[in-house]
Amino acid sequence: MDAALTELWHTGYMHNRARMVAGSFLTKNLGIDWRHGEEWFWDSLVDADPASNPFNWQWVAGCGDDAAPYFRIFNPELQAKKFDPDGEYVKRWTPPLAPPPIVDLKESRQAALDAYADMKDVTS
Repeated sequence: MDAALTELWHTGYMHNRARMVAGSFLTKNLGIDWRHGEEWFWDSLVDADPASNPFNWQWVAGCGDDAAPYFRIFNPELQAKKFDPDGEYVKRWTPPLAPPPIVDLKESRQAALDAYADMKDVTS
């Protein structure tokens, strides 16, 4: 996450995979409203699009028109192992003394899934 957001801040660009992982982390692991992420990305991305940006955030948050994968929660550590196995991207954009994780991925994932289950039970 640090690498992706640092890249965005310094270049105005972030790879699509990193965008999905960042959106998932912010909305599902941290419980931040997708609109806050969308607004910050809108102000930071040089390729922000008035239609794609909000709809992509709604998709990744699991609340848009095509919210079928609402339960999908990208694990940043697994994504890094799969798509950056040598850690080149992370090394390029993350300072050597990176801070400790701000949230437990396993616990926050389960909290998000529990919240979706609760909402599903209420609407049934």
